[in-house]
Amino acid sequence: MIPGTIDVVVVDDHAIFRSGLKADLDSRLRVVAEADTVERAVAAVRAHRPAVVLLDVHLPGGVGGGGAEVIAGCRDLLGSTRFLALSVSDAAEDVVTVIRAGARGYVTKTISGAEISDAVVRVAGGDAVFSPRLAGFVLDAFGTAAVAAVDDELDRLSARELEVMRLIARGYSYKEVAKELFISARTVETHVSAVLRKLQLSNRHELTRWAAARRLL
Repeated sequence: MIPGTIDVVVVDDHAIFRSGLKADLDSRLRVVAEADTVERAVAAVRAHRPAVVLLDVHLPGGVGGGGAEVIAGCRDLLGSTRFLALSVSDAAEDVVTVIRAGARGYVTKTISGAEISDAVVRVAGGDAVFSPRLAGFVLDAFGTAAVAAVDDELDRLSARELEVMRLIARGYSYKEVAKELFISARTVETHVSAVLRKLQLSNRHELTRWAAARRLL
């Protein structure tokens, strides 16, 4: 093993896709095992304890829970092993189900090899990663109101600061946030500075981890 490489288990029921994915992953990652069913996936994760599991959401076996069932079968390992869903599906139900189960992110199979490699590295480092369109499903599902009731840190933020915080934590640039919210990039920068100060965070990476821990992404 090359020092610094990230161990990965690839879970997908299509052998051709697994082969192509392994070939596309860069040298920072090492595939230590593959699996094609719920039962084999749980066994592989438990045997190898990888840093990240690339997990399809629809899998044969188990009791029909697919990727979410794999995560449930490894729930005691979530502190050290992180799950990144990788699927052809961009359905809101699939996204929400696997994130609710404990996945740290969800990207679609249209992603490039370089992008998925970067996503794995980010997830291994504690970040949450979503394809931009899918992040909205998670936000809609978990909402702010329910979280704010139990997390008084959110009460420190204004409604606009909360909007900016979500987008920045999801990986949007200042210009993209400005375009999304119809405000200037300078105003976005001002809001980000205020958010970091109020939450006592140092940078956007800490903000992403903060938001992910509260399932606000």
